[in-house]
Amino acid sequence: MIPYVPQPEYHLFGPITVHAFGAIVAVSLVVGWRMAVARARTKGLSAGLFQDLLLYVVLAGFVVAHLYSVFTYFPRGAMEDPVLLLKFWDGISSFGGFAGGLLGLWIFFRFKARDADAAARLQYLDVIAYIFPFAWAIGRVACTVAHDHPGTVTMFPLGISLKSPEAQAYITFFYQESGRLAELPPHAELAKMAFHDLGWYEFLYVAFVMIPAFLVLDRKPRPPPFFLIAFPLFYVPARFLLDFLRIGDARYFGLTPGQYAGIAVFLAVVFLGIRHVRREAKE
Repeated sequence: MIPYVPQPEYHLFGPITVHAFGAIVAVSLVVGWRMAVARARTKGLSAGLFQDLLLYVVLAGFVVAHLYSVFTYFPRGAMEDPVLLLKFWDGISSFGGFAGGLLGLWIFFRFKARDADAAARLQYLDVIAYIFPFAWAIGRVACTVAHDHPGTVTMFPLGISLKSPEAQAYITFFYQESGRLAELPPHAELAKMAFHDLGWYEFLYVAFVMIPAFLVLDRKPRPPPFFLIAFPLFYVPARFLLDFLRIGDARYFGLTPGQYAGIAVFLAVVFLGIRHVRREAKE
């Protein structure tokens, strides 16, 4: 089992403290941004226009990711403390981020780059889709060190060990918050167990399955929207299954908001793929 290590943090001065999560997310943004711009250049796209597009995508992505997280996962918190809606650093959702990114794309092409035709827009979007797993893997390292996606207790070898009192207190807090404290075994037994860390599992999947697959697929020229379709087809099924291990997420008819979003995205991508294949066949 993987040893539990509390999230590293560095106190600068006054109330300002740098947490490992924020620092690693910043690294993921920088790496993803540079990789995307470099790939855009190799595809003959305008680097300047692409960087403007990325700004819209990133900003809209973070805003919607937070709002989606608050309204779907923590609706009670928003009702009790409306200020939570403005704390964009406090809680984000993956699928909310995807939706926000698409909103940023729409705003950009609707108001700033109206002259870009459908083919050009797909090219820009396909570049982002190809690079996304590389940045996403780094972002999931941030989730791993913060342990911000804890799952149920387990004996799985890749789970995070509950041997230490800090780890036991951590997972006990989440079970208590979700009203499932009675499900936890006694401390003596709990110390021999672990908990599923969903950010850690997702990092492993993206780093050792998705990224190698994308690198292999990219050995041959792939017309857009190849990677735009490939990313959800790889990501959504894994994310859907992992969500069953979550502890305190709100559930509606047995599924989390992320699972419903995943179903919608998967079906939309299948529709897009079929439509694209039919169009290619006609041409």
